Amino acid sequence: MEAISHAGSVLGVLSKDGIVLAAEKKVTGKLLDLSGSNQGGYGGSGEKIFMLNSNVVAGVAGITADANSLVNYARQAAQRHLFTYNEDIPVEVLAQRLCDLKQGYTQYGGLRPFGVSLLYAGYDPHYNFQLYHSDPSGNYSGWKATCVGANSGTAQSLLKQEYKDDITMDGAIDLVLRVMSKTMDSTTLGSEKLEFATLTLDPETKQPKARIYRPAEIDALLQKQGLGKKEEDTEMKS
Repeated sequence: MEAISHAGSVLGVLSKDGIVLAAEKKVTGKLLDLSGSNQGGYGGSGEKIFMLNSNVVAGVAGITADANSLVNYARQAAQRHLFTYNEDIPVEVLAQRLCDLKQGYTQYGGLRPFGVSLLYAGYDPHYNFQLYHSDPSGNYSGWKATCVGANSGTAQSLLKQEYKDDITMDGAIDLVLRVMSKTMDSTTLGSEKLEFATLTLDPETKQPKARIYRPAEIDALLQKQGLGKKEEDTEMKS
């Protein structure tokens, strides 16, 4: 739990037509080779937000090495369900599978619990869009909007004040970015510090469509919301 409370925060907001996930990246530096994450891949940059299945995206807070292990387990569980039943795994079932594994690690001697909390943003035809949170003990719960990681208490109180049940996708994106700008440790929001993902329904196929934003897309989104770096800041850096 200590590792989670110091980790970069992950924020999720459920709207009536989709889900928004945002996460603060802690591993930054001038010498870090970010070419892989700049291209953007099927599974995200490999630090905070991951694609678990075509209908589930997860944000992690805590020990990233533990998160990688859980993400691989979740992906395999989702594929086994698809192979067996010929349908995407329901979101809650996937959360339950991971929580069963996490709970087992708290029960036996010689094992330490996974030091990671996850936010699952998913869609299934039974309950539509859902947002779940699980912790190292194996407990999980459903949320309309929540935050894990550093400064999560501040973010939760802001979400309580500003969240509305009939919030739209655009409203959710605006709310997430505003809350992140107030709770992140850095003074300015930028793609080097932020990961961002959305889950919506494709208007034509009616299938869930996950999108993990590339750095250039995050910067464009921040500029559109008026939260990006000012041009003077970038000129001073160059």
